[in-house]
Amino acid sequence: MTNVRPLNAAIVGLGFGAEFIPIYLKHPDVNVLAVCRRNRLELNKLGDAFGIERRYTEFDQVLSDGDVDFVHINSPIGDHAWMSIAALEAGKHVMCTVPMATTVAECEKICQLVAETGLKYMMAETVVYSREFLFIKELYEKGEFGKIQYLQASHPQDMDGWPEYWQRMIPMHYATHVVSPVLGLTDGRAEYVSCFGSGSVRDEIRELSGCPHAVESCHIKLAESDISAHIWRFLYDTARQYRESFDVYGSKKSFEWSLVEGESHIMHTAKRPEPEIAEQVEIPDFAHRLPEEIQPFTRSIVDADHLSFLQGAGHGGSHPHMVNEFAEALRTDRDPWPNAATSANWTCVGILAHESAMQGGKIRQLPEFTQATTLRVDAAESGVRPPAITSRTGIPSPHIN
Repeated sequence: MTNVRPLNAAIVGLGFGAEFIPIYLKHPDVNVLAVCRRNRLELNKLGDAFGIERRYTEFDQVLSDGDVDFVHINSPIGDHAWMSIAALEAGKHVMCTVPMATTVAECEKICQLVAETGLKYMMAETVVYSREFLFIKELYEKGEFGKIQYLQASHPQDMDGWPEYWQRMIPMHYATHVVSPVLGLTDGRAEYVSCFGSGSVRDEIRELSGCPHAVESCHIKLAESDISAHIWRFLYDTARQYRESFDVYGSKKSFEWSLVEGESHIMHTAKRPEPEIAEQVEIPDFAHRLPEEIQPFTRSIVDADHLSFLQGAGHGGSHPHMVNEFAEALRTDRDPWPNAATSANWTCVGILAHESAMQGGKIRQLPEFTQATTLRVDAAESGVRPPAITSRTGIPSPHIN
């Protein structure tokens, strides 16, 4: 009889990463086997709070644990690529917070490893699992927008006062929150980009980041489509309330994000020959798409056992959806969304956009490896097999034979 067990997860990085632990603990298909944090005191404090016995201060210890099926990486941005590469090389599936990497070469290496091993990689992009995106995507798939004519997104954020490493960050290297919705709505791929820098940051930020621009503004040409999209980002020296916005313009309806946080979004409906109607819209929750055990996490909840944690409602209710997407992908041996190639396309848009801005708006083509829909080769051909994972129903995943 087949042994039935849950997926064994190791959570790496326990600042932001700690927010996912209560969700994983409630998910019917996942066991939080291990946690990893450099600070031993903080590691033990969190391990004690959640009753997690395996505690590692070094990432190599996680990779050496043969019981770990996948790692969820929540480390600082500079660690994302090398940690993902090392985990894939160690035979672990990977979910990693954004961005995938900060160079095109790192993105290509991750895609190459996924293709060679058959392992799964998912970039944990919150925006495309937020209730706003799920709402818009549902309307789009029903045809309510008509023909999509134009897409735009913005992510202004003042990072003064944040950890010092943000001063070294190029705005477009952290652009997936605006790239993902404009490409993810139609499941499109970026073909090429052109980006301009505008204004200037203070000398301290320019010297640390290597980016002189206060704002970077990019146009994206979608492959095999007549649609283009516009995105813009900044991190310092520009006055604007924090906002992650996403606007959709269609022939029948258009959606515009509120200008001020907390206000209602607007839907414009064509009533030809009468003028368009503009109405405020309330965004529904999509918890019903999740296993019952983790549905409460799309909203803030109070857990009597862990009162120190504000749980649920993370990034538009996206956190439990991402957890469930990755768990289901591993169980059914399908690609998660976004998979490695899609994650690379979304990430490389920002990387190449900055290069374009430094070259006065020069058009930069997205590399071929980011255009693939799947990145899988026969295991016998590569000589590498992914680890066996048995479903909780006792039915092996298709790649386990």
